[in-house]
Formats: sequence, C-alpha cells, structure tokens
Amino acid sequence: MAVEVGSKAPDFTLNDYNKQQVTLSSYQGDKNVLLVFYPFAFSGICQGELCQVRDELASYTDNNVQVVGVSVDTPFSLKAWAEQQGYEFPLLSDFWPHGKVAQEYGVFNEAAGLANRGTFLIDTEGVVRFAEINQPGEARDQEAWKKAVTALSA
Repeated sequence: MAVEVGSKAPDFTLNDYNKQQVTLSSYQGDKNVLLVFYPFAFSGICQGELCQVRDELASYTDNNVQVVGVSVDTPFSLKAWAEQQGYEFPLLSDFWPHGKVAQEYGVFNEAAGLANRGTFLIDTEGVVRFAEINQPGEARDQEAWKKAVTALSA
C-alpha cells in the first residue's frame, strides 16, 4: 500500500553515500523534502531523471525543498555515481534490510528487488503533499513535482 497524500510520511534513517546517517524527520520544522525513489544507479532512465534534478536544483532549493534520492544500491556505488554525475543532494542507500524504506512507502518491487520510481513531497510538518508512483521503464514528468512545490509555497 503506497503512502497517500495527507498522511504522515514514514520516518526513516538511512546511510548516504559517505556512510553518514540521514533521518527524514531531521528536516521537519526546517525544510520540505522531495523524496525520489529510483531503481538503480548508473541506469539510463534514473540517470536522466536525476541529472534533470541536478540541472534544475535551484527550482527546489529556492523553494525550501531538500531533494533526497533513495535506491537499494550500496553506499559505494551511490558515491561513485554521485561523483561521476556531480549530484549535490543526498543519495541514500536502502540496501539493508533490503528495500525496507521502499516497502514502507509502497514502492518496493518484490519480484525485481528494487524500488519503483516513487516521488513524495513532504512538507515541514512531515505530511505528504504529493505522491506519484511510476512503473519500471516509465519515466517521470518532473513538471508535476514543480507544481506541487509551487503550491506548497503559495
């Protein structure tokens, strides 16, 4: 069951690519969070999506939104990918227990062992304000995210 708009976002703590712990609730009261689940680092659609986020990062940061990527990759592969692509936002490893956070958000693909493309905008109170899940091979339309971000600051 996917996390729905208007519900409290499940809290979690995961390691980033520097093996530093990042806790979702640590942003509460300070920043909105755009939580972007993706299947794997170094894969075509995922790289295209996150490169677009990288190139348009100001449209999020200027609206008090912290972008956070999550996949089942190890921190080591996430670090190599972030360095190669110049990502300046956290990429978190949901490697072990495998896909636990993706499961909590209803985006874990059990058969393939990966996170489907799930996108959740969480406000400063920890409430989900936008939720979208795309199937494997289906790219996301980031304009919908930007509209949701704009609506938060209106």
